[in-house]
Amino acid sequence: MSTATTPTTADARAFGRVAVLMGGSSSEREVSLDSGRNVLEALRSRGVDAHPVDGIPALLDALVHGMFDRVFNILHGNKGGGEDGVLQGLLQGFEVPYTGSGVLGSALTMDKIRTKQVWLSAGLPTPQYRRLDAGADLRAAALALGLPVFVKPSSEGSSVGVARVQSAADIDAAIDVARAYGGEMLMEQMVIGDELTVGILGDTALPSIRIVPKGGWYDYNAKYIAEDTQYLCPGLDGDEEQAIRQLAHAAFIAAGCSGWGRVDVMREHSSGKLLLLEVNTAPGMTSHSLVPKAARQVGISFEDLCWKILEQTL
Repeated sequence: MSTATTPTTADARAFGRVAVLMGGSSSEREVSLDSGRNVLEALRSRGVDAHPVDGIPALLDALVHGMFDRVFNILHGNKGGGEDGVLQGLLQGFEVPYTGSGVLGSALTMDKIRTKQVWLSAGLPTPQYRRLDAGADLRAAALALGLPVFVKPSSEGSSVGVARVQSAADIDAAIDVARAYGGEMLMEQMVIGDELTVGILGDTALPSIRIVPKGGWYDYNAKYIAEDTQYLCPGLDGDEEQAIRQLAHAAFIAAGCSGWGRVDVMREHSSGKLLLLEVNTAPGMTSHSLVPKAARQVGISFEDLCWKILEQTL
């Protein structure tokens, strides 16, 4: 695996013909299309023979005809997205190199509940939670866990289907929001504190980013639409900054991830404790996205970042 600082090649021809896989049919399609257009432009600006491909069926047809030498995966989400291990298994079957984590890391981290189980088994900290199936008594679970809590689908990203439960009166509405996406639900104790994220590039944890949304909650609107969300980088100082980078990297490795990604962390106000939330194995590359912001902090331009990610496939 290449690191964030060691170039593998300076020759765009080394990559051959590259598919920039974007779009797809997940709930995160529009974000993925935005990310993909940015990556495509960045790679082409450096002379890479890169081409857009929308979704897994179109990629499969291209692979059958031997059209691509490698894939830059910027498909977000699952169920037609590129973060749940299905795409990774397909590409390994075709022996086509691709960016990001492999089958295990992708499949595991798409499931927030099982990621937590792995972290806890490795002694890594994460907020208290409950796993909820369709027949669970969600009201009883919320009251037992202790309000406030978040209710979210176990296998969606970008704050899709996430609802806050501040009081008992909020429970039914929150359940309806999360259940609309099907599958298991995660009920997680709400951490009162700072929301942070750490980008991973190769063997390097990038500077943390502290996210300060104007509305107090980093929801879908704050992530992709609002222009008033503040991003402070690095998000912490001194030993605390070192600690969050070490924790994020350990969490990334424990979950079987590799290449590049992003680890979301909360810092509890009352204790200063760091608590792991989730991993993104194909993070956004939009104008609002966080890995590019962290990379710029250490002198890596967006074009350099895309090149370094693609280098990991050589």
